[in-house]
Amino acid sequence: MSILLEKSETWRWLVRRTKESKPFFITFATICGVVPGIISYAVMQLTNSRNPELEARLRNNPRPETIINMLTFWLLETVNRMIGKANRERLAKYLGELQWKEDTNDRYVVALRGETLTRNPYVRIQPIPKPSNTRAEKEQKAEKEQK
Repeated sequence: MSILLEKSETWRWLVRRTKESKPFFITFATICGVVPGIISYAVMQLTNSRNPELEARLRNNPRPETIINMLTFWLLETVNRMIGKANRERLAKYLGELQWKEDTNDRYVVALRGETLTRNPYVRIQPIPKPSNTRAEKEQKAEKEQK
C-alpha cells in the first residue's frame, strides 16, 4: 500500500503540506475525522426506524439466537456476581488478618507441604490424614486372629 502512495504526487504534496504547515495539518485532521462522522450520523438517522408498531412486533417475536444471547448474558452476569462475592470475602479475610497483624506465612508454608489449616480450628497446622483402607485392615486382622 505504501508503495502505491509513495509514487502518488498528490500523496507527496499532502505529506509535504502537513509537515510544513501546522494549520493545514489541523484542518486536514479535522476534515478526516469530522466529515466521516457527519456522513455516518446522517446514514444512521436515515436508516433508523422509529416506528412503535415495528419495535413492538420485534420485541414480541425475537429470533431464537436473541433469546440464547439473553440467557448467556444472564448466566455470565450471575457467575460474575458469584465470583465477585467470593473475591470480596477473600479480600475481607485478608484485610482482617492484616488489621489484626496475624502471622499468615505459615499458611503458605503449610500449603506448599500439601497440608491444610482448616480441619481443627484450635490447632493451626495439621497434617493431611493418610487414606486408610479399613476393609483391608479388618481382613488382615481377621486372618491374624484365625492363625
